[in-house]
Amino acid sequence: MNKPGTLTKICHQTGVGGLMNIVITGASSGVGFEAALELILSGKHKVIALARSQVKLERLLEIAHGLNPQAEIFALAFDIVHDDYTDLQHFIKSNFDNRVDVLINNAGELISKPFLKLKEMDFLEMLQSNFIGHVRMIQGVVNLMPQGSHIVNIGSMGAYQGSAKFAGLAAYSASKSALHTLTECLAVELAELEIKVNCLALGSAQTEMLEKAFPGYQSPVMAFEMGKYVADFAITAHRFYNGKILPVASSTP
Repeated sequence: MNKPGTLTKICHQTGVGGLMNIVITGASSGVGFEAALELILSGKHKVIALARSQVKLERLLEIAHGLNPQAEIFALAFDIVHDDYTDLQHFIKSNFDNRVDVLINNAGELISKPFLKLKEMDFLEMLQSNFIGHVRMIQGVVNLMPQGSHIVNIGSMGAYQGSAKFAGLAAYSASKSALHTLTECLAVELAELEIKVNCLALGSAQTEMLEKAFPGYQSPVMAFEMGKYVADFAITAHRFYNGKILPVASSTP
């Protein structure tokens, strides 16, 4: 038996016969919602969709089965910061035969507030939602990930080095910067397990979070377009990338 916290190399390869078991967080709205729908269209993959809102997850399931009545998509109301990962592991094992091929860490929150008005708790909230929750998620499922599997962290252009920065987003952007660096570190640490780790630094897409950050701004990219990009990247890009922070933006913001 392994000591708690140790990693075991799972020797079978990921995606047998093209089928992938995919876990995506933050699936109740925006890019995560659209990515989950994209992943079930082909019928080749199983998806576990996680979010805090049970009502929004039920809507996701309804739409998913409308698009593909045979879709194998399972939803669980789960808070990546506060909930019990033992329960999540049981849910994954019961639906995925003890294997996760792709983990998409998309969940996140945004506080838009001038720096001088930010409280320490604002920074803590951003770090918990946009960094610590993903740390917990990765640690909670990595022992179920075989050789050739892929972890995709969803970062932000606001945290991408050298990109334009915007007033009011200091806490949010700093928390996403931590996720970017974690990606590079994990690519090294998980290399011996042959698990690839990449990060997409997303620019604007027309979502509720964008409206919160930039009221009235209309993005040239729709949420479903970004969701399709994330889904395609998650199932294919680990053949080409590892430890990369890749900007995905066509505009500023």
